[in-house]
Amino acid sequence: MRPAVPATMTAIEIREAGGPEVLVPASRPVPEPGTGEVLIRVAAAGINRPDVLQRAGGYPPPPGASDIPGLEIAGDVVGLGDAVKGRKLGDRVMALVAGGGYAEYCTAPAAQCLPIPKGLDMIEAAAIPETFFTVWSNVFDRGRLKAGESILVHGGSSGIGTTAIQLAKAFGARVFTTAGSADKCAACEKLGAERAINYRDEDFVTVVRDLTGGAGVDVILDMVGGDYIARNIKALAPDGRLCQIAFLGGSKAEVDFLPMMLKRLTLTGSTLRPRPVEFKAAIARALEKNVWPLVEKGAVKPVLFKTLPLAQAAEAHRLMESSAHIGKIVLQT
Repeated sequence: MRPAVPATMTAIEIREAGGPEVLVPASRPVPEPGTGEVLIRVAAAGINRPDVLQRAGGYPPPPGASDIPGLEIAGDVVGLGDAVKGRKLGDRVMALVAGGGYAEYCTAPAAQCLPIPKGLDMIEAAAIPETFFTVWSNVFDRGRLKAGESILVHGGSSGIGTTAIQLAKAFGARVFTTAGSADKCAACEKLGAERAINYRDEDFVTVVRDLTGGAGVDVILDMVGGDYIARNIKALAPDGRLCQIAFLGGSKAEVDFLPMMLKRLTLTGSTLRPRPVEFKAAIARALEKNVWPLVEKGAVKPVLFKTLPLAQAAEAHRLMESSAHIGKIVLQT
């Protein structure tokens, strides 16, 4: 039987585009799962940079998605829509969602749900979907990183960065990263980076070339953009791949593309949120097959920085924007 589900729930609304203070608790109807969807009683929801961009008015939800922020959740399945396969009432799952995560209940495509690996609690599980889906899709699918190759991960202390370092290391790559303080660099090296470069007082292009005997790295995962784009091209080895996933430093740059031709480089980028369910479902299957055994062995794990109550979503965003965190910030319902 379906567990008792209330008619209304507490959710975090974006009152208007603006600073963290525009995130306010509100009463909303509990959503109904559509065809192929499940209803999840949310135990925890992860905070991500796209949430901050949405709150500021720069990243609207795709058509049909909830206006409530939140792209990753963990909890219990308490409702099933029509034609749901592979999930049942009572399942403990984590899920990638297109919105709606900052709430007590959230719907998710069943195909985008994953079982919680043994040994993880709900808070740890909620810190996984957005970053693991993003890293797998970009580093291993688009970036084609292989064992024995090298990767430079920018923003190594972020949720994306801590995930990319661990996964790249676990799959046999040499890992280099950038971070903005000695403490963050030390944390990145503890996670498996061979060398963490403090971008405030070192040039990552020079350091990477020195570490690779002048060759450069095979893959770069970048969320900075701006003047990093031209520098990334310099830091790449022949046949290297630049994977762009965000533009914290701006999306425009003056670039000399001749090195791209001479070194046969691939410059690629992607966004995850608007992609169809089938695409995300394929990533989910790849993660369960290739990564979940590593998580259950403890070789890869989410890095948690702080957990806050759902009602303190504004404070969580302030913390995210301060860049003082190492790893993930999670809301607990």
